[in-house]
Amino acid sequence: MFVAKKDVSPAATPANGKVDTIIGQEAEIKGTLTSTGIIRIDGKVDGEIIHEGDIMIGETGNITADVKARNVTVAGAITGNVDATGKLELLASARVTGDISIGALVIGEGAVFRGTSETKGAGKAADRPDIAKAAKKEERQ
Repeated sequence: MFVAKKDVSPAATPANGKVDTIIGQEAEIKGTLTSTGIIRIDGKVDGEIIHEGDIMIGETGNITADVKARNVTVAGAITGNVDATGKLELLASARVTGDISIGALVIGEGAVFRGTSETKGAGKAADRPDIAKAAKKEERQ
């Protein structure tokens, strides 16, 4: 007998297929969550998340916390500020309310984002030698 695999959301599996920690749909955490590696959250977190790796928020994930991580992929909901040194990806079902500070941002069609955004590394030309050099070259022409 053939049994089809249940479809999983794009946030379900990281590129390398390995998740170190899973917070299930029925789980609820209050306080500060600190971790490393790759974490998937399908339950509720209320407080603060300080993570040195990647975080995936599943469609049933409901976060009321400030989130600090490398890369964050959201299919569920976050109410709080997000600080991602890498990429913040909002999938079609994502709902984020709060300010974000990110290296890169990808917003899928249908995702909702309410807040302000700041892109890291987008400093003044004088702070980036490659841009400053190009600007000086243009001034001379």
